[in-house]
Amino acid sequence: MAPRHGKKFTLTSTLVAAQIRAVGEQRGFAAARLLTHWPETVGTALAATCRPVKITYGRAGVGATLVLLTTGAQAPMLEMQRDEIRQKVNAVYGYNAIARIQITQTAAVGFAEGQAQFSPAPPAKAAANPPEIQQKAESITHSVQDTGLRLALEALAANVLVKSNGKPKGAQ
Repeated sequence: MAPRHGKKFTLTSTLVAAQIRAVGEQRGFAAARLLTHWPETVGTALAATCRPVKITYGRAGVGATLVLLTTGAQAPMLEMQRDEIRQKVNAVYGYNAIARIQITQTAAVGFAEGQAQFSPAPPAKAAANPPEIQQKAESITHSVQDTGLRLALEALAANVLVKSNGKPKGAQ
């Protein structure tokens, strides 16, 4: 049997790069790096509150307009930072490509696509219980053999004791 001289393995990113570039150019993104590296471009704090939707070029060729999608509460904050965002985006292009930034509060790309793009706030950490409450909770659940169940019951008992000011329900 003759040795095969076929194609070698190729990276998936190289297979879809042309299609992604074509779709991006239809939406106005000549530099796909703006989409793929948005947090690095504007910073993680701003990237968590907004994302680029499209870039439109005017007929006069004076400059492009970058459309950003954000929530209603974040729009005034982005409004104050327009110039800073424009400077950072123009640094990616290498010249003064973006002249204006338009902020939209509705999902211009569709409701399902636009709703889950913003990262949620990190979960709040629970406050530690006082040591005496923790000791009471441990004494209540010390006879439970299963470790997972005992820890869950300790947490429940501690929460109940904290809400009842450290006194069990039947105690006066």
